[in-house]
Amino acid sequence: MPMKNFVWSVMLGGALALSGCSSAPAPRRSPPVAVAPAPAPLPYRWTQGNAPQAHQDMLAAFGPLNLRPGQFRWLASVPAAGEARVVIDLLTQRFYVYRGEQLVGVSTISSGKKGKETPLGFWAVMLKKKHGYSRKYDNAPMPFMQMYDSMGIAFHAGPNPGYPASHGCVRLPLKFAERLFGMTKLGTKVIIEG
Repeated sequence: MPMKNFVWSVMLGGALALSGCSSAPAPRRSPPVAVAPAPAPLPYRWTQGNAPQAHQDMLAAFGPLNLRPGQFRWLASVPAAGEARVVIDLLTQRFYVYRGEQLVGVSTISSGKKGKETPLGFWAVMLKKKHGYSRKYDNAPMPFMQMYDSMGIAFHAGPNPGYPASHGCVRLPLKFAERLFGMTKLGTKVIIEG
C-alpha cells in the first residue's frame, strides 16, 4: 500500500474514532429521591379528626414542639374575636385551645388514669369556678375549674407528671389554666378524643 493511501487511512480511521466522541459531558442520572413514608396514624380508640387536625394546626402555628410535662405555649397575639373551643387529645396528652378557627394555645395535660379514664366525646363547659374543690375526693383543690360533665369531671390546674394520673379530670399547668379560664364561657365546646 502506497504511503499516501496509508496516511489517508490513518487519518480517516482517527476521524471516525473521534466522530463518536462528544465534547459535552455525558448526562448524569440523579439518584432516586427518597420520599419519606407517611407517618403511621396514631391508634385512636375514638376520633372525629379533631385531635389530629389540632396537631397539624400546632405545627403550623408553633412549629415542632417537644413540650415537657407542665409546659405550654400561647400565640404572641391572641385574636379578640371568635368563640373559644377546646380539643383534648388523650392519646398524646395535649390540650389545644382555639379562638374561632385559629389555634392560640397548646399545653401538656394529665388525664384520667386506668380505671378512671377521662370520657371521650363532645361536651360543653357547664360550670366555672376560679377556686373549685372536689366534693368527691376530699375537697381536693381544683383551681380555675371548668366542669363539662354532670358527674363532676372538669379541666383545671393540677399536677402534670406527663402521663394519665387523675381520677378522670384533665389537669393543666396553673398559668395555662388561669389564662384559659379568662377565654372560655359557659357553653364553650369541648371535644375529647383519644
